[in-house]
Parts: sequence; structure tokens; C-alpha cells
Amino acid sequence: MNTHRIRVGIDVGGTFTDAVAVDATTLQLLGQVKVPTSHHHEDGVAHGIVEALDRLLEQTGHTPEDVTFLAHGTTQATNALLEGDVATVGLIGIGTGPSATLTRRLAAFRKLELTTGKRLPLAYAHVADPDDAPAVRAALDEVVREGAEVVVASQPFSVDRPEGEEAVAVAARERGLPTTAAHDITSLYGLHKRTRTAVVNAAILPRMLATADLVDASITKAGVSAPLMVMRCDGGVMSLDEMRRRPLLTVLSGPAAGVAGALMQERISEGLFLETGGTSTDISVVRRGKVAVRHATMLGRTSYLSALDVRTVGVGGGSMVRIDGGKVVGVGPRSAHIAGLPYACFASAEDLRDAKVTTIRPMADDPADYAVLDAAGGRFAITMTCAANALGRVPEGDFARCDQEVARAALAPLAAALGTDVATAATKLLDAGTDQVRSVVQTMMRDYRLDKDTAVLVGGGGGAASVTPHLAAVTGQEGRIARHNEVISPIGVALALIREQVERIIPGAGQEQILAVRAEAEAAVIAQGAAADGVEVEVTVDPQTSTVRAVATGATELRTQDRAHRADEADRLRAAATSLRTDPASVQVLAGTPAHTVYGTEVRRRFRADRHPVRVVDADGVVRLHAPDARVETTTVGRAPEVLAGLVKEATSYGDGGVRAPALRLLLGSRIADLSGVLDPDPLLALARSELRSRAADEPVVAVVEVRS
Repeated sequence: MNTHRIRVGIDVGGTFTDAVAVDATTLQLLGQVKVPTSHHHEDGVAHGIVEALDRLLEQTGHTPEDVTFLAHGTTQATNALLEGDVATVGLIGIGTGPSATLTRRLAAFRKLELTTGKRLPLAYAHVADPDDAPAVRAALDEVVREGAEVVVASQPFSVDRPEGEEAVAVAARERGLPTTAAHDITSLYGLHKRTRTAVVNAAILPRMLATADLVDASITKAGVSAPLMVMRCDGGVMSLDEMRRRPLLTVLSGPAAGVAGALMQERISEGLFLETGGTSTDISVVRRGKVAVRHATMLGRTSYLSALDVRTVGVGGGSMVRIDGGKVVGVGPRSAHIAGLPYACFASAEDLRDAKVTTIRPMADDPADYAVLDAAGGRFAITMTCAANALGRVPEGDFARCDQEVARAALAPLAAALGTDVATAATKLLDAGTDQVRSVVQTMMRDYRLDKDTAVLVGGGGGAASVTPHLAAVTGQEGRIARHNEVISPIGVALALIREQVERIIPGAGQEQILAVRAEAEAAVIAQGAAADGVEVEVTVDPQTSTVRAVATGATELRTQDRAHRADEADRLRAAATSLRTDPASVQVLAGTPAHTVYGTEVRRRFRADRHPVRVVDADGVVRLHAPDARVETTTVGRAPEVLAGLVKEATSYGDGGVRAPALRLLLGSRIADLSGVLDPDPLLALARSELRSRAADEPVVAVVEVRS
């Protein structure tokens, strides 16, 4: 049953600000609005956010008191870097002897190019002893004289000994200067990369602080008491205070909002999310129910910013077709939006009267082979959306839907120019556009070892219907357009979980150190408002780099959704059988908890050991875990430590590469505890015990164990 409690997600784009209201219990979309982004208002984008919120509450009949969760995503940090609109950074290097040599080299960061012809504004000063207060003050005076508006303190090995950076930071803040200490941005070694990441964070800090204060004040004035959250670039959200400390985490958060929406609303467990706008398509990966994240490249260099792994292709719903010699030679990268032309398929039949194909050069440096229609109603672009509508690939009610007969009329002159029929011309156009997307999709599937037979293609964005359905058809993969695809980004903002990542370099990390990193990540999301009982922490230990990484996620309230539809036993069995690519009669129920059912089958092999693939399906009928060959064991919390110790001992392999514990996942209550990132048996079992902590002894536990090859 619906309640009056709502979750609000607001996506601040370059042109428009989109907002949605989602029922906090059922997670169903209740309303959506679009307003122009208020870049030039005296309150900046905050004005547009409040305007969108006011309209949304009016549309849905709710009050500010009904808002239980409010988050917004913004492209402001990304745009600041792209446009070179940043603050001058005062970089204070710290050290003597060899350390001084290393830090003085950091002054070269002033050569980093923000945009064509514009370099990072940076002033450098050096401090030998950070405890020498007069020397620190003199260094601050020096960078301020050179125009510094914000300060970065950097010292070699500050990850282990942060006192020097903290001393400089304290002195800078006493002068009212926003400050970033390099060790606060990341705890990973690498002086240049760590400092470069901190410098970029500082460059956008003053602008983002001003925006945060305005948005916070505006939301409070509007009567919303729920804490304001901000979208991160790794698919989660963070508190406003955390954003004030690390605004860099909002860079590249635009694509992250869309994939978060696909993950939470569409419940993808394995596949690719393609967010298609008018000009481009952002492609990202979901593997085993989690978004793929990697260190991002900024200003042409790698950084320590963990962001969604997004590959962008210059093909979207508005991409224009290019022809030469009676053939389609390409689609895009120029779009109708940039060319200033309307889509031909959205014209009226009268507007398209007497239409003839001609080729133009949309912009001065474009090739002169872009096909357009000159007709009674003016000049129109022939786009991917026109072709998709002509072939009937745009579903009823979709944002990009138009009259199919008008779309066919728009393609008819092109078909004549190509010497073919309308359907073939439309297919050639879509083939040319989706070929570019297909190449990237195939690369990402190889990179992340996705199974083509189980990976699903999910399209989002207003132009989804121009790419995803055709790509699915030509590849033979399962594909669909996300519900409410045109507002999938603000939906992702509304549904996103609080997320925090903690990374440490710990050579030979023992179980106490690994547990400490895990506890730090868990405490961080709880401090930002996550309900403690629902926090999940995934720990990965990389023995090659000695990196211990803990990623914690949690909701601001425990989600006890009263869904209108839950999959029944037959639905869940069919989902498992489809994923296992076998007949339902060959699938067995191996175990279960109130939230998940474990299914398995047997694959007999003539000259090798038989395989036992496993699928874990949730109550909604979504496959949450794929295991190509696993053992499943059911026990209780009380008996689990002993049972797990036996399972891990039996499944641990030894070889030239060292000890390799099995990939272990535990089904506990409503969640899946993924411990597969730990290779050492002792820390693995210690983490398992930490997951069992504070649970009733008779509570069931299901272990899914995969032996590593």
C-alpha cells in the first residue's frame, strides 16, 4: 500500500533540471517534472532545484514533510573542469632532502591543460618543516599573493604520517582558505597521482562549497527536513558534508545516476546499461549485481578518483545520417540538436510535402555529406530516431515515439536516394549507428567476462529506442528499454544507496587490518545516515598491489517494500532455468532464505569433472548471483563458523601463485554478503564471522562456495 512518504531525486543537467518523486515503500514513480537549469539566477542551480521540488510536490499532492529522502546529481563539477572555470590552487609542498626534491616537482602541475589553451591556475610554495609556524605563514602569503583561492598541502608518505599536511591545513583554514590535504583524498601511495587528484578536488572546491551552501539553505527554507544527499561518480550518494570535503566525487556523476536507476529499478544482475541522449550513448557494465568502477582519467592523466567505468560513443537519438555515392557511409557524430535542425519524423505530413534529400555541412569543420530533407515546411534532419520509428522499434508511450507513417514518409526520400525501400534504408541507418555502439559493447563484455547468453542490454535516456532495440536484434542478445527511460537518471538519484569506499596499501595485510578497513567503510556510511542493520560491505584484497579495499553501501532507512507483485515459485524457477540455459525440469532448488532461492543443475562432461552451475534468485524473480560451478551448503549462524572453516579448508587451492581461498558468498536475511574478493583463508573466515555478528544463533545461513581455478 502506498504511503505519503516519498523519495525525491533531482538531476541537474546543463540545460534542464529533472525531478522525480518515488513512493518510499513501493519504489513506484509518482510524478516527474522538468524545469530549465538556473545557471544565471542569483542563487545559481539551487533556484532550479527548489522550483523543480515545488512543482513536484504540487503535482503529486505531497508536502515537504512527506519527503523522507532527497538527493540531487549535478554536472557542475564536470562542467567546471571541461570549461576551465576553476579556482587558483595554492599548492604547499612539504619536505627536506630527497622529499623536497619530490615535492618541488609538483609545481609542474601548472602545465596541466584544462581545456584548449587554458592551463590549471596554480601557485607553488615550499615548506621544509611544517611545524615551523612562521615558515608556513610565509608560504601561505606567497601563494595568496599569486592569487590562490584554495590550498592543497602535500607531503611524501603522508598516508602514513599525515601530521605535516594537517599542520599546513590548519594554518590555511585559520586564514579562511578552503583547504584539501592530499591524504584526505586517498590513502593510496603515489605522491604525484595523489597530489594531482587533490589539486583537481581543490580547484573546484570554492565553487562547489558555494553551491552546496545555497542548495542546503534553499531546501531548508522550502521546509524539507530530510538530509540532502548528493550523487557520487561511483553510483552511490553521499552526505552534503562529505561533498563539501570531496566535491571531486561528483565529477562524472551524470552517467552514474542513470546506471544507478537501471540497477535499482530494473534490477539488472548481469548486463550493460546504455544511456542514450540526443548526441551520444554512455555504456556501463553491471556484473553480479554491481556497477563496474575504475580509477578515472582526468586532465589526460589517471587519478585516484574511483568512478563508473563508462565508455561514450558519439551516437544518439538525434545523430544525423551521412551518405555518399548512393550509400550510407556513417551516422553522427553531428546531431540535429547541434545542427539546429528539427527531426524529420516529428514534422507533420504537410511539412514533409515535396521533400527532397540534399547533403550539407552542419558546422564549418564537418564533412559535407550529412543528409537532410528540404521540404515544404523547411529543412529537417534524418536521424536515428526517425529510422527507429519507421521500423516500429519505438514502443507506445515512449518519449521518442511518433506517428510511424510520418516517420516512413521522412525516410522515403532517403530510400529513393539509396535506391531501396524505406525499411531497408532505415535498417542501413540503424546498422551504421549501432555498429559503433556494438563494438564498444563487445569490448566491455570481454573486459568484464560477461556471458553473452545471460547479459542483458538495458536502454535508458530519451533516445534509448534509437539504439538498444536494434542492437539487441542484430546481436541476438536480450534487450529492453527501461521503464520511464527518459527520467532514469533522477530515478537513479532517488533510489541510490549511500556509498563509501576505503582503500589502504597494507603489505601482508592480516585479518585485524582487513577488518579495520571494513569497519572504517561501514562506519562512514552509517555516519552519513545509512541504517546500520542494512549496511553491506564488500572487501577486496589485491595481493599484487597490497591494496585492501572496502566498499560499503546502505539505505537511509531499512527498505521493507510492500511490492504489488512478487514472483511466485514458478516465475523464479523459470528465471533460473533461462539463466542456466536448461529446461526447468533439470533445475533443482538447492537452498533458500526468506529473500532468496538457490537453484542449480548439473552439466555432465565426458573427459572432465562435471560442473554444478548455480543461480540465486530474489523474491522479485531477478537473478542476483551467477556461479558457473559452486557448492551450496545450508547451516545456521551458530554452526556457521565451524561449517565455513571446513568448506574453506576443503576448497582452498595451493600452487605457484600462492594460496587461493574459494570465492565465498553468504545469504543472510535479506542480503548477499560477497566475500569473494579475499584470497587468504584466515581473513576470509574473519570477515565471515563479522557478517554473522549480532545475528540470532538459529538464523539460517546459505554458503555458496566457488573453487578458484
